[in-house]
Amino acid sequence: MAHGLIKATIIPEIIQLITEKYSVSEEKALDMFYTSATAASLDDDETGLYGQSPLYIFSIFNDEMQTAPTDSEKISNGFC
Repeated sequence: MAHGLIKATIIPEIIQLITEKYSVSEEKALDMFYTSATAASLDDDETGLYGQSPLYIFSIFNDEMQTAPTDSEKISNGFC
């Protein structure tokens, strides 16, 4: 199975997990995921992340969200 097909199969499950965990719309969940480092890693076939389960990838995303600075923290630290 091609990596693109695998990704197309697991990404909707990840998005569903994000909508449930963060109580956001599907559109917001898509934006959150596709702008994350986790999505960048998933897109990079060299990482092999595409071969992991949606729940495992979601856990990486969730960890990223828990440790990522908020927008207000970015502004106060001069990153925006």
